[in-house]
Amino acid sequence: MGQVEAITQREIAADPEDVFDALADYSGTRRQLLPEHFSEYEVREGGDGKGTLVHWKLQATSKRVRDCLLEVDEPTEGQLVEKDRNSSMVTTWVVTPAGEKRAKVVVTTTWQGAGGIGGFFERTFAPKGLGRIYDTILDNLTAHVTK
Repeated sequence: MGQVEAITQREIAADPEDVFDALADYSGTRRQLLPEHFSEYEVREGGDGKGTLVHWKLQATSKRVRDCLLEVDEPTEGQLVEKDRNSSMVTTWVVTPAGEKRAKVVVTTTWQGAGGIGGFFERTFAPKGLGRIYDTILDNLTAHVTK
């Protein structure tokens, strides 16, 4: 088994606080940012950043669906960490200033992948697929904070 990592980033022409607030708003904005790969979205506790417990199903491929129950933390300013109770998956969103009224968003997801030949394919293809999903979320986030 090896660790699998997917990283996507984007600069957005918006105030970093507005970008972070949109990502941390699990009871409102976050649901609106998610593409069709996400279903059964439900906030079970909290709803705004640290202390939120949110559920969704992520259909990464036609055959692969993850049932995610995520605990949200904010260990440092501008950082959201989503730890899945159902797996080793951890997603970290980092929002930092990138100039005046500009934000850089970096999303990193890691998990313990399968071993053997299946693990090889997972490490090779899963980051690209997840990257496409996060690109869509970042497109939606950009549209939301720049309107």
